[in-house]
Amino acid sequence: MKKINIIDAKDYVDQEVEIGAWLTDKRSSGKISFLQLRDGTAFFQGVAVKSQLGDDLYELIRHLRQETSMIITGVIHEDTRSHFGFEIEVSGLKVVGESEDYPITPKEHGIDFLLDHRHLWLRSTKPHAMMVIRNEIIRATYVFFNKEGYIKIDAPILTGSAPEGTTELFKTKYFDKEAYLSQSGQLYEEAGALAFDKVFSFGPTFRAEKSKTRRHLIEFWMIEPEMAFMHQEESLEVQERYVAFLVQSVLDNCEYELSLLGRDPEILKKYTKLPYPKISYDKAIEMLQESGDFPEIQWGADFGSPEETYLAEQFDQPVFILNYPKAIKPFYMKPHPTRDDVYICADLLAPEGYGEIIGGSEREDDFDKLEAAIKAAGLDPEAYDWYLDLRRYGSVPHSGFGLGLERAITWITGESHIREAIPFPRLLNRLNP
Repeated sequence: MKKINIIDAKDYVDQEVEIGAWLTDKRSSGKISFLQLRDGTAFFQGVAVKSQLGDDLYELIRHLRQETSMIITGVIHEDTRSHFGFEIEVSGLKVVGESEDYPITPKEHGIDFLLDHRHLWLRSTKPHAMMVIRNEIIRATYVFFNKEGYIKIDAPILTGSAPEGTTELFKTKYFDKEAYLSQSGQLYEEAGALAFDKVFSFGPTFRAEKSKTRRHLIEFWMIEPEMAFMHQEESLEVQERYVAFLVQSVLDNCEYELSLLGRDPEILKKYTKLPYPKISYDKAIEMLQESGDFPEIQWGADFGSPEETYLAEQFDQPVFILNYPKAIKPFYMKPHPTRDDVYICADLLAPEGYGEIIGGSEREDDFDKLEAAIKAAGLDPEAYDWYLDLRRYGSVPHSGFGLGLERAITWITGESHIREAIPFPRLLNRLNP
């Protein structure tokens, strides 16, 4: 008898197989029991018929508790009524591990309760689908950048310099020096780009801010490409091709998971059409003012959730907002060639109210201008001496961007809250009051 995973059931129709599984739910009548099963690859139904199993085995099955683990044998059949499309007709069952009073029952639970039990919540249908899609987005990221000729460079998690100021950094001691948990690998990726032309990093980043809104996490993962000899216009082309590639990969490889989440594939298909629309920050301010919904908005203001949501709603795809004011962006960006009040930069806003998923810019490549910008930001040039070296020795125009993985997943899957979307391994966020 072949031992299989549920996900492979389609290849064993009308064959008897063995599966290691857990019970997620069940319902029984006097003569038949329907077992909802999972094995880590998918969810499907087991049908146990008393007349075929005998009294003793059927009584054992009828009294199984939620999350009991088992080895189950039976014949695979098609089941057109389910998301999955197949089920198993039970012929034998052996309990492996008992379970009693499992806390996440088949009913509605509040998000705080689920976050307190996220080590178990991970077993449920929605988190399972989210994590499979997360894995697909990570896989697609490596495929995209490898095909494009990028080298992966791993930036350090402990750093002595901050790319975006120190107000939202976790401070620690690195022997006798002050250090921070990284908020971005970008500065190190710039060093990599000047060594390998095109690089990217994928790793954890941290913000010392409370994770109580749908847009914030203490710990999240960033994909940060950096490209030498590249101006912003070319970088924007890379960004939109990359995002469209991620969406298409989820459509191609996660149809089952999208159905579990109730995400309409037709909505996602719109986001694979290029190019994405682009408007200036100036135009965005004008649109907000003309809307009548933002009477206080003035040029120079940073955009929050309401502003980003309104702007994104005016388009049917992700939209780039170009050239933000210097006062609201970090020191390392290159000033606009014909204006002294904005940087050459862009944020990519996702549709449906999910906000910024990418931030990027052309980097300042002139030594004197960068040193002056570091001082103007109130930072210690000595801590950035290695970063200035990149402008001392063969500086070139270069650009880069960062995509927040969790925000992108939340948008692609249509989930309502970033913390609902990613139940694990964000355990650190649980410690935040």
